[in-house]
Amino acid sequence: MADVADKAVVLLSGGLDSATVLAMARAAGLDCYALSFRYGQRHSAELAAAERVAGALGAVEHKTVDLDLSSIGGSALTDTRIDVPTEPAEGIPVTYVPARNTVFLAVALGWAEVLGAREIHIGVNAVDYSGYPDCRPEFIRAFEQLANLATRAGVEGEHFHVRSPLIDLSKAEIIRRGTALGVDYGLTVSCYAADAEGRACGRCDSCRLRAQGFADAGLPDPTHYRS
Repeated sequence: MADVADKAVVLLSGGLDSATVLAMARAAGLDCYALSFRYGQRHSAELAAAERVAGALGAVEHKTVDLDLSSIGGSALTDTRIDVPTEPAEGIPVTYVPARNTVFLAVALGWAEVLGAREIHIGVNAVDYSGYPDCRPEFIRAFEQLANLATRAGVEGEHFHVRSPLIDLSKAEIIRRGTALGVDYGLTVSCYAADAEGRACGRCDSCRLRAQGFADAGLPDPTHYRS
């Protein structure tokens, strides 16, 4: 069994970024405990993708937690009455899910404390971040500080680290890193409006960023699109 220094909880959505983070953590020699959420999102295809990715990249365990954020709504990803936009917009987009990363990291922190892990890895990105306030370096630093104030482990002298290795990378750089580590991006689902088979719409913000990333990286796009 790995000691504390060898364990990490990795947030795994089933998308491109989180798959890359898991691959990077595994390459660093960490025993990874992948954590996904069934949070009332529009589709479950990303959860099937997360299961595939966790298996392919050798996670020690993959846990999916039920947490219904659709009960409060406020996002195109959790409220079917709000359309997923197909054109870029200024400001914080309607695909922002209120407090999602704060909630996800809080659950990850609890599991890390139970496991004896002292690292949490998350695939937030401040370059291609689409205007989400909870994908900024300031947020990650603030949550790490909270983690060390709000836990028994922190009070007793242990120290939690929240790792965001993609924070300063472009989508193309992320794809190149993951490809070098053997990530099969054909297993992932990034689309905000994927169908039941995980096929992408090709029009939402996430699809556009992903497609441009593969183009900029000079690599073929393995995304499964709806015809």
